[in-house]
Amino acid sequence: MNMAVGSQGGFQPGKSLRRAWFILITVVLCLWVLLPIYLLFSNAFSTSSGVSAFPKGIVPPFSTESVGFFFRYSGVGKAFWSSIQVAVLTMIMSILIGAPAGYSLSRFDFRGKNLFRILILMTRAFPLPLLALPMAVMFIRVGLDDTILGLALVHTTLALPFAVLITYSLFSGIPIELEEAAWTLGCNRIQAFRKVIFPLVLPGITASAIFAFVISWNEVFAAAVLTIEHRTLPAFILQSLGVAPLHLKFAGGAVLVLPALIFIFLVRKYLFAMWGIANR
Repeated sequence: MNMAVGSQGGFQPGKSLRRAWFILITVVLCLWVLLPIYLLFSNAFSTSSGVSAFPKGIVPPFSTESVGFFFRYSGVGKAFWSSIQVAVLTMIMSILIGAPAGYSLSRFDFRGKNLFRILILMTRAFPLPLLALPMAVMFIRVGLDDTILGLALVHTTLALPFAVLITYSLFSGIPIELEEAAWTLGCNRIQAFRKVIFPLVLPGITASAIFAFVISWNEVFAAAVLTIEHRTLPAFILQSLGVAPLHLKFAGGAVLVLPALIFIFLVRKYLFAMWGIANR
């Protein structure tokens, strides 16, 4: 009798233990992600003496002195605007190239298809410092050195493998029968894609654009090598704040991280929608 009651919904030690482990792992992961962000912003919006104070309080003394000084520093505004331009261009070019490639990989069979997918991923295996010198020489010869477009092309190369593979997985999760049904109703391939497939993959394409934006926004090596007058914010911070006081370094890090966090927060619903599409 007691065994029956236990099997029908009584106390189950195994289930409770799994739930406790799940909660523990979730808390640890949240702390792993949120604690560095909290420390970064708490030090950025603290006084210069509060940054190096020990022990620290849970709520540090609030001050905008460091962030205000950082924004008033010569060249920050220009570098911030350059980062925005490069990231937006990278996002657009990655989607315009990556989405058609992902669609072709999911809908057409051709010899060497699996090898091609591996080669796309292998492009991320080449270390960027190894390519820096020939890339700089080539850009100087074609007139793309120290330009927004030239740096956006490099960042697009870095973001493109992710864009292709993400959109490939999304298109593969949508049955081809939906397109075939649209064809039988009078739509050509382009019309079927625009009216049937595109609304379904829009969240995933948006998520791919987010990855491209974040990759471009955080990239520093190519920006430091290929630009002088049009340095992005990470390259500017690396150049200007290397010997700066600690509180200004925290302020620069907070200013660098905040736009990416805001951008992801604004489009978070598309990320959740992409998860639903990818798991169909």
